[in-house]
Amino acid sequence: MTVLILDDEVNFTEELQEYLEIKDFEAFTANTPAEGFKILQKKTIDLMILDVRLPGMSGIEILKDVKQTYPDMEVIIVSGHGDMDTVIQAMRNGAIDYLRKPFRHLDIQIAIERTQKYLKLFHKYKEMKNRSSLISLDLEQRIQRNFIGESKIIKEVLNLAITASQYPYTNVLITGESGTGKENVARIIHYSSPNKENAFVAVNSSAVPETLLESEFFGHKKGSFTGAIGDKSGFFEVANQGTLFLDEIADMPFNLQAKLLRALEEKRVSRIGGSEEINVELRIISATNHVVHDLVEQKKFRLDLLHRLNTVEIHIPPLRQRKEDIPLLLDFFLKEFAGKMNKTIPIYNPTLIDHLASYNFPGNVRELRNMVERAMIFQKGKELSAADFPLKDSIKKQVSHNDVNLNIEENEKRLIIIALERCDYNQNNASQILGISRDALVRRLKKYDIRIQKAM
Repeated sequence: MTVLILDDEVNFTEELQEYLEIKDFEAFTANTPAEGFKILQKKTIDLMILDVRLPGMSGIEILKDVKQTYPDMEVIIVSGHGDMDTVIQAMRNGAIDYLRKPFRHLDIQIAIERTQKYLKLFHKYKEMKNRSSLISLDLEQRIQRNFIGESKIIKEVLNLAITASQYPYTNVLITGESGTGKENVARIIHYSSPNKENAFVAVNSSAVPETLLESEFFGHKKGSFTGAIGDKSGFFEVANQGTLFLDEIADMPFNLQAKLLRALEEKRVSRIGGSEEINVELRIISATNHVVHDLVEQKKFRLDLLHRLNTVEIHIPPLRQRKEDIPLLLDFFLKEFAGKMNKTIPIYNPTLIDHLASYNFPGNVRELRNMVERAMIFQKGKELSAADFPLKDSIKKQVSHNDVNLNIEENEKRLIIIALERCDYNQNNASQILGISRDALVRRLKKYDIRIQKAM
């Protein structure tokens, strides 16, 4: 710690300097304001011990100048006069402590130790705050970078997301096919909002077991049911003052929809087994690849809940409607996987863009990303070509409107079988290509009676 003693009494400054140096401080002395400012210009000072009465300039005026020019430096005021108004004035202008002359060496040592503890805590807080700010900034930048596109329709999506983000408790419904980046848009909204420092809680509405739905969303008290071995906060509590992202909202059971609506309307939740109501204020961002209005007509989704959730509705277009973004996405994913795999970023033949543009990408951006990852895994040369991105003719083939089979179930079953064959019947990989969860794939396998019979 570096200390500057500014006092017009030479004996006082020399004696205090000697004592501080014995205590392993680096101490400098000055007997006039001019000498003191000259030292401040040359040295980095952590602490100034400043007399109130100095020739030519008052200690209070020096204190004001010092705190303005060197805001991180702390000042201990010393005075031989017990003027309480001066003490109050000094503390208001940023002095960290005050000692009245004469004082013992022990008194100044204790004052300095107090200052050291404060500085240590302050620097630690500042470091943590800076680190947090850097993390938040980096996260925001990475999220926005991952949402790539120069097409007009994708810029409109991003602008709408940024506009919605500025209203921290406005609910947003994001629609679009699987693999278009709905969660990414949700994160852009949260991390661009005034509440970005608070929690972003992502929940797959179809993945929570029905028996645990209420407990997961609203929490429970210890002993409220078998297996409740302790108190548990629900998603609403954890996301309080932040964002709760409900993916696949259309798959939420009908009975939970009513409880979700009530929580949104009353802005209060109660844990299972508890009587206390907990106030919650948060943004709900929902996402679905279904046409929710059709589900409302089929009595599978509550209209009143839909009205609560879609204050702002954002639709993300499929990749086949913005093929001009393919080169940007390709470059981004090549760079990403080159870094992860510790490989050189490959160049690619210009015909590769035409090759990819001829494909309809049923799995959208997620499918393109998987294709790039696979190409990078098997990359041997320095250049990638169309041969490194095989496309299934059965999906790639363009047909006339008259020949199109419009039966949804038949097409869905056919795509599932194609995905399974392409992934050698690995259900995890197949579900990724299809843009659905593995649980959703298993349900569809049962629905269409598709049996996994891997050839030996």
